[in-house]
Amino acid sequence: MQITSNFERCRLSETKFTGWLDNYVTGVSDQWLKIAPSANPAMLEMFRDRDRTPRRELLPWSGEFAGKYLTSAVQVYRLVRDAGLRDYLQQFVKELISCQDTDGYLGPWPIEKRLAGEWDGWGHYHIMVGLIFWYEETGDEKALACAQSIADLLCNKFLNAEPGKRLVDIGATEMNLAPVHSLCMLYEKTGIEKYLSLAKQISEEFQCKGTDGVQAGDYIQTALKGMDFFEIPKPRWESLHPIMGIAALYRITGDDDYRKAFEHIWWSIVKTDRHNNGGFSAGEQAQGTPYHTGAIETCCTIAWLAASVEMLKLSGNSIVADEIELSTINSVIGMHSFTGRWVTYNTPMDGVRRASAHDIVFQAKEGSPELNCCSVNGPRGFGMISDWALMTNGQDIVVNYYGPSTLSTNLPSGNKITLHQETEYPVANNITLCVNPKESEDFAILLRIPYWSKDTKVKVNGNPINTLTPGEYLRLERQWAAGDRIEIELDFSLHYWVHEDQVGMASIYRGPVLLTYDRRFNKMDPENIPTLDANNMTGVLLETDKYWIQPVILMEFDTSNGEKLRLCDFGSAGEGGTPYKSWLSVANLPISGQFSRSNPLRSVHI
Repeated sequence: MQITSNFERCRLSETKFTGWLDNYVTGVSDQWLKIAPSANPAMLEMFRDRDRTPRRELLPWSGEFAGKYLTSAVQVYRLVRDAGLRDYLQQFVKELISCQDTDGYLGPWPIEKRLAGEWDGWGHYHIMVGLIFWYEETGDEKALACAQSIADLLCNKFLNAEPGKRLVDIGATEMNLAPVHSLCMLYEKTGIEKYLSLAKQISEEFQCKGTDGVQAGDYIQTALKGMDFFEIPKPRWESLHPIMGIAALYRITGDDDYRKAFEHIWWSIVKTDRHNNGGFSAGEQAQGTPYHTGAIETCCTIAWLAASVEMLKLSGNSIVADEIELSTINSVIGMHSFTGRWVTYNTPMDGVRRASAHDIVFQAKEGSPELNCCSVNGPRGFGMISDWALMTNGQDIVVNYYGPSTLSTNLPSGNKITLHQETEYPVANNITLCVNPKESEDFAILLRIPYWSKDTKVKVNGNPINTLTPGEYLRLERQWAAGDRIEIELDFSLHYWVHEDQVGMASIYRGPVLLTYDRRFNKMDPENIPTLDANNMTGVLLETDKYWIQPVILMEFDTSNGEKLRLCDFGSAGEGGTPYKSWLSVANLPISGQFSRSNPLRSVHI
């Protein structure tokens, strides 16, 4: 059955991850999040000396770094529960709050330029989001008060402002109208009506032209007319943040036009601009084709994941969770170094991986040599697992994340439940979910059955479940007691996304994992990769522990000329600076699959 009620994340009281996720989030926490502000003190110093001369050389988006960093760090903290990271963030938040001016301003621009241009609304949006997340996690009232002071400033300056003095009039509207989202978040925490009033006003400004004569995104009306996202006036990736405000407005008001608009935009992007690796955008915006080879920017994919979490909350559709897993297990891993120390700017379908500090080095400034839009944003891809791994619709527990882990939360009754997964997923297709409520209780567990798993088997305490549907949640309701076990066997038979523009080329998937050629595992170079045969693709899993930097998955296949071709998971591909390819030559391909909402990957099985 498909669930229609809204989902929310379960608050995790205890977490333990092992396997690939533990390696990455521990590295990100230790190697970056506990270091970044200290190693790049201009992250906060730019706020302290904003009115001093000589002026700093700033980027239009410099004010975003602190907020993006805090948002990423809080969400990663939800996963690692590292006391050291919490202590570090507590001091960071204290220092950040101390940089706020008496009128609520918390940006890097001198008084004559405040909220009058650049991307100043955008920077304040990200700071608000980070502070609200920190408040949710810790109950820090000073953080909430700081976010409210920003909102008060925005209301004092822009609420009911006349044309020429509106938020839309300061330009860069896909960025500067983003506070529609954070204002809704703050309204849900405080109930203060003016925050909602300004959010609604901003949603109306979507349809307006600013004083510069440039049309804002017009997200709602274009969506209701059925236009695809790449066709709208503002198809850059930053638009996804104000678009998340549309989902929040639906959650608050129940106005169905908001829901229709948001859902249409989300599905439009899946159809036209989500790539084979789960990344979004080409050249930093939607282009109308998933085959476009423009740069797939880290920030774009992170925004896509955040919007997808909102879509999952809104729709309760398990296929949305499948999409989130696709992006996480391929692109998010792929944008990070094995150590967690750096992220990419561009994680292409075919190519090489470069650190963002090299690709967009122009963003490095005095006092912030490692800061750029992607370095502070990338870890959020892992952190958002805390949003979707374990969810609830108010009554039931929804299991979306599969992988070796132990997660604890409370049921609505207050009864503590711990879910322990014994598995090597995504290497292995078998998962044993151990259910341990503190007290026996009657409740339902909803299991994500991926749409690509055509023949899934589930047992509860050894008893098979005979009715389940790929692409829907399996609802298991019973009196659960400590020691109950759910056994899940997913179908890992290969499936293929057949390239619609290049004959004989395809992407090959094993479960959610995009299999990829990497030169470091093969004798042949990229221009000489032999053709695979779809009718002879048994493949053998290889041991990975002999490699200094281990791939998550490594498989060996026979090719048409008798050579052996090794394919690893996309996330690991290119880690050593070697070229990689995820679109491969395959003979005897099945008929090309068509996009549909039941098979958004277009993949087909042999």
